[in-house]
Amino acid sequence: MSLVIKEVKSKKELKQFITFPFSLYKKNPFWVPPLIMDEINTLTPGKNAALEFCDASYWLAYDGKKPVGRIAGIINHRFIEQWESKQARFGWFDFIDDEKVSEALLKTVEEWAAQKGMDAIHGPLGFTDMDKEGVLVEGFEELGTFATLYNHPYYSSHLEKHEYVKDTDWVEYEIIVPEEPVEKLSRLSEIVLKKNRLTIYQPKNKKELVKKYGHELFSLINDAYGHLYGFVTLTEQQINQYIDQYLGFLQLDYISVIVDEEGRVAGAGITMPSLSKAMQRCRGRLFPRGVFDVLKATKKVKLVDLYLVAVRRELQGRGVNAVLINTFLQNFKKLGIIKAESNPELEDNANVQGQWKFFSHRQHKRRRCYLKHLRHYGDPVEGA
Repeated sequence: MSLVIKEVKSKKELKQFITFPFSLYKKNPFWVPPLIMDEINTLTPGKNAALEFCDASYWLAYDGKKPVGRIAGIINHRFIEQWESKQARFGWFDFIDDEKVSEALLKTVEEWAAQKGMDAIHGPLGFTDMDKEGVLVEGFEELGTFATLYNHPYYSSHLEKHEYVKDTDWVEYEIIVPEEPVEKLSRLSEIVLKKNRLTIYQPKNKKELVKKYGHELFSLINDAYGHLYGFVTLTEQQINQYIDQYLGFLQLDYISVIVDEEGRVAGAGITMPSLSKAMQRCRGRLFPRGVFDVLKATKKVKLVDLYLVAVRRELQGRGVNAVLINTFLQNFKKLGIIKAESNPELEDNANVQGQWKFFSHRQHKRRRCYLKHLRHYGDPVEGA
């Protein structure tokens, strides 16, 4: 192999960087491709608000002229300030099953991070928690979701071979929607609403929801998730970007918002019809036919993805999650939905995982964030 690592500098190289997994997973029935335009916007300065406070570089590995791997290096300065930890991130890490390729890519990003004064590197992570994260370590024969990464089974062994160790895990569940209402959950929901003086917000239309609570929904994320692994508070620019990017696509039947007596958001849940099959059919492109695939996926829905469940910090542990889940169940029953994908939850987040006790469920996927401490140039080599 004539292996060369090259930093991405041109639009042509960025396109190669983004589309490399499409060849790596061409015949894999479980991989769900991203939207190419979303990837371009995420990785391009001026289009991603997170790049205002992140340093990022991208590299491709070539065997001759053929791409055989890719990796991104990210330094999130807001993360470093918020967590007081000089850790870089790696992401967009894909490669053929060759240890020389994975080693060369990781070494490149490690040296880049060390030169910038970082003490460690962890990943795979994106710029923020709104990006996909975690190496899949269980569930290789389960259909992926639009919100998560998928990878070949050999990824974790390569990382461990190159001295990366587990930092944390996320687990995922398949939840069966019961045919009949869950009486215990319904009763609990009624008690929680009354005791905490909460109500279920029912907007007249999506425009009203976005105008009234769009900004507050993302502020809720900052409040509810602030203590979770690696979370970085969203900026005003990011919130505005995500409102424009995501909220316009949501459907009211898949959203649950709980408000207090002052009209403030107490908790919210966002789900969407599964787009996995639609993304596989359109191969990352909405045009010319991808739009129709996506629209079709929103009709006669049987499977949904849970994207967000958040409760205001001072109300956590008071059963507000149960209200959100009960509201979803009522809507799911009406829509004929039979299954839901939880998407990633931190393995030690007992509050979130406890809500599945009311249903038949199985933990079917696990993904991992790896960490490696860096040796800076001039440091003594162990054993020397």
